[in-house]
Amino acid sequence: MQPPRPGLLDALAKRVVLQRLAAVADGELLLVDGDERHRFGSCSAALPRRVEIMIRDPRFYGDLLLGGSIGAGEAYMRGAWSTPDLTGLVRLFARNMDLLDGMEGGVARLAAPLRRILHAWRRNTRGGSRRNIAAHYDLGNEFFSLMLDETLMYSSAIFTRPDMTLGEAQVARLEVIAAKLALGPADHVLEIGTGWGGFALYAASRHGCRVTTTTISRKQYELARARIAAAGLGDRIEVLCADYRDLEGRYDKLVSIEMIEAVGHEYYDVFFERCNRLLKPDGAMLLQAITIADHRYDRARKSVDFIQRYIFPGGCIPSVSALSGSIARATDMRIVQLQDIGAHYATTLRKWRENLSGNLERVRALGYDDTFLRMWEFYLCYCEGGFLERTIGDVQMLLVRPQSRLALP
Repeated sequence: MQPPRPGLLDALAKRVVLQRLAAVADGELLLVDGDERHRFGSCSAALPRRVEIMIRDPRFYGDLLLGGSIGAGEAYMRGAWSTPDLTGLVRLFARNMDLLDGMEGGVARLAAPLRRILHAWRRNTRGGSRRNIAAHYDLGNEFFSLMLDETLMYSSAIFTRPDMTLGEAQVARLEVIAAKLALGPADHVLEIGTGWGGFALYAASRHGCRVTTTTISRKQYELARARIAAAGLGDRIEVLCADYRDLEGRYDKLVSIEMIEAVGHEYYDVFFERCNRLLKPDGAMLLQAITIADHRYDRARKSVDFIQRYIFPGGCIPSVSALSGSIARATDMRIVQLQDIGAHYATTLRKWRENLSGNLERVRALGYDDTFLRMWEFYLCYCEGGFLERTIGDVQMLLVRPQSRLALP
């Protein structure tokens, strides 16, 4: 099938895009468009390999000019361009942040108000949160099982050895959490954000804890309950299908693993106030959260990116200062330890991508088409490159209430 012939607008957009790409300063980019070859920048110590883009559809230039990174992602989804190293391309643009910001500005800024309006409709009210979570996590347990490992943990692992399997690294991460909280049989632990039950199963089986865990994803709720029943731990673990704002009771420890990204910046104080109320006066909390750099938080909070548009509707990545400020306003808890494990997330994402790539036919058999698969490839590489370049991080934050005498690990 012949690619579409470029029109006048495509040609104008191409001219502007090529002019902007001339600003590449860190790393080398080769753009291949038919018989044309356009080189930008040069290889660096950090990015020693040249990154190539192959243009399949001339409308790519207009998509990029008018839509910025979202337009680039949409063009990738429909096959308008390809690259042998998508993660490398993300890293190159992350190292040329002024160029990337420029792509998001200019003409692309005209579409920003509409995107913000659409994103505002996805606010994380009680009803909105359920719809937003269902849009991602209810894609199907079968789909996620083909991407994740046997623990079904959908968050960053910790690789303490280079030869670890993904499952081993996930357990190692859970061991780190358990050590920080000094989990034991006397603890009644509340988990906000069940996932598919990985942490609850670990805490109950390895440390003898009682666990109450909650999710608002119906698919996760059903499979988590089934896994817990199969493990014979129904007497130790209670699974709820409830919003965090509706939880009651008092708990010794609280764990929330990469759930805060679905809370929304308007609700951080509400979230932490509720966590504070749910903990006993001597309680402790472990929060694992994807974070953005403090100096980019306000800009990111007011914009909409590819992941918010296509992967996590209603999502918002906090900064460490946004979290700490909310904790100070809404709670009497203190932050006693902060660890960034973002480098491990890049490895985790790469392994998820490899799992998905190795199961393409099984994913297609579930009814997902190539557009969907390219969308997920773009999402996973987008995140992997961000963690490798540290434009995003992943922190474990240990919080204690005033009467806690938890010994720091």
